[in-house]
Amino acid sequence: MTVSRESEVTTKNPGRVSGVLDRTLGLFFEFFQVSSDNEKLLLILSCAVAFGYLELLGAMHGAWLLDAQGHPLARDFAAFWSAGRQALAGAALATYDPNLQHAAEVATVGHAFGGGLGWSYPPVFLLAVAMLACLPYASAFVAWCVATIALYGGVVAAISERRIGFMIALAAPWVPMALSLGQNGFLTAAIIGLVLLNLENRPVVSGLILGLLSYKPQFGILFPFALAAGGYWRAFVSAAVAAAAWNGLAGAVFGFATLGAFLDALSLTAQTHLIAPGLGWKVQSLYGLVRTLGGSGTVAWTAQALIAFSTLVLVVVFWRTKMPFSIKAAFLAAAVTLPTPYIFFYDLPVLAVALAFVYRHRRFDKIEIALIAGAIPCVFASFWLVVPSAWLASLAVAAIALRRCYSSVQAHRSGESRVSAYACSVAHEIGRVPTQRLMGPPPVPTIQNTHRQAPS
Repeated sequence: MTVSRESEVTTKNPGRVSGVLDRTLGLFFEFFQVSSDNEKLLLILSCAVAFGYLELLGAMHGAWLLDAQGHPLARDFAAFWSAGRQALAGAALATYDPNLQHAAEVATVGHAFGGGLGWSYPPVFLLAVAMLACLPYASAFVAWCVATIALYGGVVAAISERRIGFMIALAAPWVPMALSLGQNGFLTAAIIGLVLLNLENRPVVSGLILGLLSYKPQFGILFPFALAAGGYWRAFVSAAVAAAAWNGLAGAVFGFATLGAFLDALSLTAQTHLIAPGLGWKVQSLYGLVRTLGGSGTVAWTAQALIAFSTLVLVVVFWRTKMPFSIKAAFLAAAVTLPTPYIFFYDLPVLAVALAFVYRHRRFDKIEIALIAGAIPCVFASFWLVVPSAWLASLAVAAIALRRCYSSVQAHRSGESRVSAYACSVAHEIGRVPTQRLMGPPPVPTIQNTHRQAPS
């Protein structure tokens, strides 16, 4: 029997192997800028969970990306790629026709399937999916997932100012479902994170990036109010110009009739996902929760309107204050998930942006850690339950940011009270000082020489 030299070295020098592993781990921890034992453990767990997600997807043979025959599965990305193919063929308007879009999806997956994935995005998103459709389906799917999740993780790391934030973002509970569907929640989170990350120092750049969010307008409802309340007018104007420019470009490329077709598709989407009965109410909003619990449409819309208005008021109030920007950004990033009734679990990566800004302000305390721990099972439960439990995760993260905002306001008021009390005490002491002490000693009178010299 022949024993390799490597095996012999390993057998005779186990300490050498241990040293190599130690050095490798040392470089690994150094790259991610972790030093304490708790941070090292968190990094290892995050890596294990993230790679576990990949293993899970890889083990789903025939249930992820391609079926057992090698045909694409009827998942959300099939709608993206099919719409892109139609746009490239000069039939962009057909993407907003449910029958024609479904026929394109059937052609993509290679077999008939019930229902339709549909297409209700603004024409600007056709610019992105048309580029994806230049690639074969499987390559486009993988490229889309890798690019968007890498951008999302990089933005979270940049906001938190810690490289470990990248791996923590990849280990978040919404990652596997977003990857399995090939959805765009990672892109939405990255855009919102980049907007807030650049707002203070590069407001024009921030506004140009915000214009890209017009591809998913329900998540941009609060931004104009926040920018106006905070006085970020350059970002406000550049965002309006960018949104008009991007959508104008899409209209010029695919035809301006697509803008009207998009508005018509919105009403159909509202009917199929929000109004029609028996849908399971998978929308992760207060509206979906009320409908799931048996509430009528009127009650559900009223509850949704109340939380939307309350969120809007809080955003305006907080963004008018002088509290640290990271707290205001955290609340806005968390709050964008609350006003819209049309939100799914794959849209939740934006919560990682909110938590990154909370951490940027200061580390999490015990109460915040408990809220985060409670939010994780709520997200996982939404994969199987009819109840929109992931909405509770949005509420938990918003509560964390709201708590920080409230603490900042209280600290500011306390500081003003201390300054006012100090000023009063100084004024009181000044009132007790005699006038001569305040004005100094009285002037010495000048004695004029009135004696006249006798004539000589």
